[in-house]
Amino acid sequence: MTQILSVPSQLGLVLRAERKSAKLSQKQLAAKLGLSQNRVSELETDPGSMRVDQLLAIFAALGLELQVQPRGGAGVPPAGQVEW
Repeated sequence: MTQILSVPSQLGLVLRAERKSAKLSQKQLAAKLGLSQNRVSELETDPGSMRVDQLLAIFAALGLELQVQPRGGAGVPPAGQVEW
């Protein structure tokens, strides 16, 4: 699956869908990550509160990886510069 994310709320939807696709409950995923089921629920409903290390751990547990690439058709800022 390839998914383009533009806003944090989309990440929560993707995480929930991938967790369900892996046939894992929130409790089972939480056990794999050393988190509470409540925290997994929070991360799915409010992914903007997630730290990068948590995101990468969840991706690893779900067999996903993060790829960063230029937006299709958009200009790319010069190396070393980030546009906010």
